[in-house]
Amino acid sequence: MAKDKPAVVCVFCGSSPGNDPVHLEVARALAYEFHDKGVQLVYGGGTTGLMGEIAKTLVSLSGPKAVHGIIPRALVEVAARNGAGEGGFASATAGGKAAERVVSETLVGNEIPESKFGITTIVPDMHTRKRLMATKVLEGGPGSGFVSLAGGYGTIEEVMEMTTWNQLGIHRVGIVLLNINGYWDGLLAWVRAAVQQGFINGGNGAILTEAHDVKDVLVKLAEYKCSSDRYQLKWGEE
Repeated sequence: MAKDKPAVVCVFCGSSPGNDPVHLEVARALAYEFHDKGVQLVYGGGTTGLMGEIAKTLVSLSGPKAVHGIIPRALVEVAARNGAGEGGFASATAGGKAAERVVSETLVGNEIPESKFGITTIVPDMHTRKRLMATKVLEGGPGSGFVSLAGGYGTIEEVMEMTTWNQLGIHRVGIVLLNINGYWDGLLAWVRAAVQQGFINGGNGAILTEAHDVKDVLVKLAEYKCSSDRYQLKWGEE
């Protein structure tokens, strides 16, 4: 990581707002923290729920170049069909045109022009999305890493893949669960059980770190130390 580059943090979170407004409040608060510390956001490119909230809040504070959304083409089409506009994908054309036309008319290369949700890159599939998000993080400066707010299946899948990549030696940056109102208690209990029963090495049980306050997130990423139990494997350029 280059010391002269800003930190880049990938935030995994739901495309739904959830039932408790505290999660939207936390998404906004994290955006303010990123703005105060000059951190750039990489996220899944959605315009609704917690995704949309953190992206548009940071853009309003730091400008569109501070936010990079990465979304598979199929999900752009879903967003267009669902009318997820407000300066997002569907609003780029008028009259409810077909999703493919929305995509083709708004692309500049593989990017949707800057909007109140930042810069959005369209990729062909979910695997490419996750790989590119990770690449952007690893290109960032000190304090870069991954953070998870509340979310569903996709959120936990992304968190656990980045945790596995850390264990395998593919990357060396931290992963923080922002555990609001005990949302991640079940996952953390599972990790402890897996360590206790011998399925995760003791040191690797701390790859996932926990924060209860937004102001602790960037501190934990900056202070993260790799586990001595992680695999020392050779992954080329990964």
